[in-house]
Amino acid sequence: QVQLVESGGGLVQAGDSLRLSCAASGRIYSIYVMGWFRQAPGKEREFVAAINWRGGSTDYADSVKGRFSISRDNPKNTVYLQMNSLKPDDSAVYYCAAQSGGYYSDYKSYGYWGQGTQVTVSS
Repeated sequence: QVQLVESGGGLVQAGDSLRLSCAASGRIYSIYVMGWFRQAPGKEREFVAAINWRGGSTDYADSVKGRFSISRDNPKNTVYLQMNSLKPDDSAVYYCAAQSGGYYSDYKSYGYWGQGTQVTVSS
């Protein structure tokens, strides 16, 4: 089992920055990719970004490219999502997820999920 705990959400204004953190514990050695997804009210959960836990390769949704950056700190078992130039459309609950193998952007590939952290961007 892998446990994931997100932190760093909050209420910000458009144009502001925010950094989310996700601390992993448990069977860390089984993690292949860690990702961030988000879900706004009435919308489906959507892929935001992902990073290969070992090699560090990344993938981003088109909607966040150039604004968001995902990184990892392996000794701390933590993955980060740096969000810059935030827009009201970025408002959602952000979930951290981990997988042992599969597609970076497919939520069905992820077997472990955090509880989510709310990000609200006011205009």
